[in-house]
Order: sequence, then C-alpha cells, then structure tokens
Amino acid sequence: MTKETPIQVREQKVDLYASHEDFHTIFNEDLKELYQLSFVLTCDSAKAERCLVTGLEDCVSGNRVFREWARSWAKRTIVQNAIRELKPRPSKSNSPLSGAMFSEIDQQSRGVGGHFEVDAVLQLADFDRFVFVMFVLEHYSEHDCALLLDCSAKEIREARTRALEELMALSQIDFPQQRLFVQERK
Repeated sequence: MTKETPIQVREQKVDLYASHEDFHTIFNEDLKELYQLSFVLTCDSAKAERCLVTGLEDCVSGNRVFREWARSWAKRTIVQNAIRELKPRPSKSNSPLSGAMFSEIDQQSRGVGGHFEVDAVLQLADFDRFVFVMFVLEHYSEHDCALLLDCSAKEIREARTRALEELMALSQIDFPQQRLFVQERK
C-alpha cells in the first residue's frame, strides 16, 4: 500500500469542489434551461438576463460547492437572484385550504401529459408563480421554499394550491406556446 503525499491529498480534495471552469461549462451547456428558469420566475427578459448573469457571477465568486451539486447550485443562485429582484410576497388570504386538496390537485396536474403552458404560468401572481416553479417544477421542498421566500409553510401550501387551481382553470384555454413538463416527484 502506498502512502499519499500531502500534495496528492490536497489535489484530491480540490477535485471534489466545482471550479470556475465547471460553472462556466454548466452555464454554457444549460444556458437555455437556466434562462427559461429565470424568465419564468421574473416574467421579464431584462430581469431574467440580470438574474442569469448575476447567478454566474455568484457561482464563480461565491462559496465552494461540491462538483456533483454544481448544477443544482447554479439553479439555486438564479432562484435567489430572482427572489431578490422581484421580492415576491404572499397574498393575504383568509381561505382555509385543507391538506386534502393538495394530493387531489397534484394528481390532476399530472393529467393531460403532466405539463402546463408557459403562458399560463406567466399569468400567475408573482408569489404563486415562484412557489409553483420552485416546488412543482424544480422540486424544492416545502421547507426550502418557505426559507427562500421568507414565509411560512402554510403560505407555501396556499400559494401552491392557488397556482395549481388557476393553472387547471387556464388549461381550458388553448395556448399556442410551448409547454412546461412537470416531472412527478419521486
């Protein structure tokens, strides 16, 4: 058995973390997907571009992250920048939404191919759209959504329900634009 030198150990540790080049590669390879995420969150091409550029800058100059987490970290920085840009806040609702509604709505959202029209998503109120994109499309946990959006889990559940109900109602309208595919949670 050979003993590793301190230099070899340091090189192995460095290889665990994403480099500047790794993030540049991710942003080049996934540019369309990252821009779409930014645009769907902000509903504005100029804001989407700012979030995308700032996201790359944050990834390159920010905290070190494991290489295997680099793609999800890039998306997270875009989400955080969009939150800073729009500052979405929950609407004040007095409706007592039950947890039983969520599974029913989730099941219905997977009908008709499990997708929603981009135009319909863009029509959602800012907070509801952020929750929909983060929770349903990007698979953030309810807890992570609440932390990032600085609100309660109850407000996340209510926004998710409103978004899904509105999207189901809007699905009756025929939108000619592209569709967002909603993958089932595992």
